[in-house]
Amino acid sequence: MSKAATVAYLGPKGTYSEQAARSYFPESSKFIECRDIPEVFASVSSNSAAFGIIPVENSIEGSVNIALDLLFESELNVTGEVEQRIVHNLIAKDDVVLSRIRAVVSHPQALAQCRNFLRTRLPEAEIIEAGSTAAAVKTVKSSNDMVAIGSELAAKSYSMKILISGIEDSPNNYTRFLVLSHWQAARTGNDKTSTIFSTEHAPGALYEALGVFAKRKINLTKIESRPARKKPWEYIFYCDFEGHQEEEPIKEALGELRARTVFLKILGSYPRAGLG
Repeated sequence: MSKAATVAYLGPKGTYSEQAARSYFPESSKFIECRDIPEVFASVSSNSAAFGIIPVENSIEGSVNIALDLLFESELNVTGEVEQRIVHNLIAKDDVVLSRIRAVVSHPQALAQCRNFLRTRLPEAEIIEAGSTAAAVKTVKSSNDMVAIGSELAAKSYSMKILISGIEDSPNNYTRFLVLSHWQAARTGNDKTSTIFSTEHAPGALYEALGVFAKRKINLTKIESRPARKKPWEYIFYCDFEGHQEEEPIKEALGELRARTVFLKILGSYPRAGLG
């Protein structure tokens, strides 16, 4: 992304969402921190920000359900994605001996992703949950016996010290973020399209819907179900696939998919991210 913009992200300052935003948009952009994911959507919808960036799934912990639900409800387009390697760090006010640490503070997902480290290196420490990794770092800023788990950016943002870097259990820990705006992204030749659809509650309905991609050799990169909310035990499907909606085979597939579903929403086509 080369053009400066106003970008809303899930705050506070120092979150992995801010890190993803700064990796995608130029440093000259104006970055606006939001209290939660709904506020990111609201900021872009109201034109307080030109773009928003939201976490949608983690390779270890799975999908961010509130983000998926808001994508279903919102009229915003998906215009980009970031796949960010998550490196968790043990962060403190100053150097501290591990045996003297009374408590570890972080977001529940970060704590879960560092389970082995906490069990083996800090077995006696109290585990305290925070609303975000950045909020956890802020919490321990005035403590000499508490530490946080958070990003390198959070440590820099709050002038804290990284005691140990890379304490996550899995080296394959990535979070996928989507970029939101009112616009559609142009074709690049290396694109992905995201959709939401629902089918009749009938035998073979999903099989027939997915067949529109198979017979055109369109590669699906994700399919996930979420409760439809309107009726118990009925579902909507989030489906990502390779290609741009302006390409002829994709146009054909989407046209047939519309005829085989009771609801279809195209969230957007956008450049595919590389693992970063």
